[in-house]
Amino acid sequence: MKITQLLTKDTIILDLDAQRKSEVLTELIGQLDQAGKLIDKKKFTEDILAREKQSTTGIGDGIAIPHAKSSAVQVPAIAFGRSLKGIDYESLDGQPAHLFFMIAASEGANNDHLDALSRLATFLMDANFRNQILEATSIEDVLQAVSNKENEVDGPKDESIDKETHRVASSTKKILAVTACPTGIAHTYMAAEKLNERAKQFGISLKVETNGSSGVKNRLTDTDIAEADAIIVAADTKVEMARFNGKPVIQTKVGKAIHETDNLLNRAISDDAPIYHHESSKEEASSSESKNGFYKHLMNGVSNMLPFVVGGGILIALSFFWGINSSNPDSPEYNAFAAMLNTIGGGNAFFLMVPVLAGFIASSIADRPGFAPGMVGGLIAITVTGVEGASGGSGFLGGIIAGFLAGYVTLFVKKMFSRLPDALEGLKPVLFFPVFSIAITGIIMMLVNPQLTKVYTGISSFLEGLGGTNAVLVGLLLGAMMAIDMGGPINKAAYTFGIAMLDAENFAYIATVMGAGMVPPLGMALATTLFKNRFTKPEREAGKTAYVLGACFITEGVIPFAAADPGRVIPAAVAGAAVTGGLTMLFDIALRAPHGGVFVMGLVDGGIINVLLYALAIVAGAFVTALVAGLLKKKIA
Repeated sequence: MKITQLLTKDTIILDLDAQRKSEVLTELIGQLDQAGKLIDKKKFTEDILAREKQSTTGIGDGIAIPHAKSSAVQVPAIAFGRSLKGIDYESLDGQPAHLFFMIAASEGANNDHLDALSRLATFLMDANFRNQILEATSIEDVLQAVSNKENEVDGPKDESIDKETHRVASSTKKILAVTACPTGIAHTYMAAEKLNERAKQFGISLKVETNGSSGVKNRLTDTDIAEADAIIVAADTKVEMARFNGKPVIQTKVGKAIHETDNLLNRAISDDAPIYHHESSKEEASSSESKNGFYKHLMNGVSNMLPFVVGGGILIALSFFWGINSSNPDSPEYNAFAAMLNTIGGGNAFFLMVPVLAGFIASSIADRPGFAPGMVGGLIAITVTGVEGASGGSGFLGGIIAGFLAGYVTLFVKKMFSRLPDALEGLKPVLFFPVFSIAITGIIMMLVNPQLTKVYTGISSFLEGLGGTNAVLVGLLLGAMMAIDMGGPINKAAYTFGIAMLDAENFAYIATVMGAGMVPPLGMALATTLFKNRFTKPEREAGKTAYVLGACFITEGVIPFAAADPGRVIPAAVAGAAVTGGLTMLFDIALRAPHGGVFVMGLVDGGIINVLLYALAIVAGAFVTALVAGLLKKKIA
C-alpha cells in the first residue's frame, strides 16, 4: 500500500496555528476527524495522550510522530502538520519540532496498512526528504515529495519495509539488534533504519529484528545469536530475552537507537557490552518452542488463571468468618456481606478459572485468535457434562484439553485461510478465524466432554475416598511433588490438582500442597542460619530473602540454592516437603484459600488448634530440610 493512500489532501495542514504541543495534537486530531477517519474523537485523543505519557514522540531532527493504534480509528490514516517557526514538543534532542506526522492505525489494520505507516517513519530518517517537506509551498508539493520518495525506494532495489534490515559483510565483527516500541508503528522501524544506515557507513555486519504491529520481522535465528559478537536490544516493550543468555547484550530504549546510534554501535564493536544472564524462573525459558512448547503453553494458562484462583479463593475464605453457612439465606448464620463475598469469589471468579486457563493456553499456541475459542472450549468443559450429578463437568482436565484443542484448531484455521486475497486480509481476525475456530472447537468439546467428565469424576471420587494411612501417603506424594522441581511442571501439576479439589469441596489437598510448597525455601533459609559454615556469604544473604519467599508460598525461592548444589539441596527439599505433606493430611487440615502462605493460615478450618497444627507441620518440614541439607553439604574451607 502507498503512503499517499493514507496521507491525503484532507489530512494535511500546511501551516499549523498551534503554539504548544497540546495544541498540535488537538489540531491534527481535529483534521483526522473532519476527514472522516475517526469513529470517536475523544477516545482517539485519550489513546494518543496515553502513548505520549509512555515517552515523547518528538524524536528530534525537527520531527514528531504522535501515533496510536486505536479502536476509535475508522480508516487507517496519516495527518501531517507543519510549523516553519517550530514548536516546543519536548523532543528527545531538546530542539523545536517543525514536521508533525500523526499516525492513526485501526485495531483491525492489516499488514499492508501497518507496513505503510511504519514505512513513513523510515523515510523521515532521510534529511533530503525532510528538507523537501519543509520547503514545500503547497499540499500538492508535500504529496509529490512523498510519492517521489516511494518511487525511489520501490525502484530496482525493491527495498520495502520487509527489507528494512540487512547484513553488511565487510566487517570482522558481527552485531545483532532488536528494536521494539509499545505500539510497533513508528519508532521500531526508525531505529532499525538508523542502525542499518550507520552500520553500513561503518562497514559493520548488522542484522536487525523488528518487533512491530505486524509481527516480528527478520527474526534472529539461533545461528545468528551463536555467531554474534554483541547484541543491541533497543526496546520500550517486552521482547524475547532468554535466547540471549550468556551473550554480550546492550539494553537501551528505542529512542537511543535513533539518537545515539554511533555510540551504541561503537560500544558493540568495542566489546563494551555486559554479559546477559537470563532469569529463567521468571521469564520464558527459551525462544525455541519445540523444546518446551507444552510446558510453556500450560504455564501461560496457569499463570493467567492464578489471579482468579487467589482472589476468588481468599474472598470465599473470608466469607466463612461469619460462619460456614453464612452465604445461605436459609441459615441463621446468614450475612448479606458474607454472601456477597462468596458470590464474587465462588460464583464468578472461580467460575471463570477453567475458561481463562483454556483461553490463555490457546492464545499461547495461536496468539490472539486462539483466545476466544479457548474460552468457549473451557466454558463447555465445565458446563456440558452429560453425566448426572456432575455439575463441574470435566473441570481442569477438560479445560487443559480444550485449551490445546482450541490452539491447534486455530492454527489449522489460519492455515486454511492463508491464501485468501489481500483484499480480505482484514476480515480474517474479525470474521473467519473466530467463526470457524469457535465452531470446530465447540463441536469437538460437545462430543468429547461427557466422556472426559466420566474420567474426571472417577478420579475425584477415588481421591476423595482415600482416608487414614492412604491419605497420609497421598500427602507424602503431593509434598514431594511440590519440591522436586521447585516451581516447575511437577510442582504445578500438584498445585493444579489441589485447586481442582477445591471445586469438589475437598479442602485438605490445597492445604497440603501450600504447606509443602512453603517448605523448600524456608528449610534452606533455616539451614543458612543453623549451618553457616556450609554456605557462602552470598548464599547466607539469599537465605534472608528465602525466609520471606517461603512464608509467601513462593517455592521458587529455593532455586538459587538448588542451582548451586542440586545433588544435595533437592533431596533435602523433597524430604522436608514430603514430611509436611504427610503431617498436614494426618492432622486433617482443611483450607479454603488457594494461595497466600502465612497470611491465610488464620483461615484454616477448625479454629486455633488446627492453625497451630498446620504451622507445626510446616515448621517440622522446614527443620527436616535444614537438617538434611546441613548433613549433606560440606563445610566451606
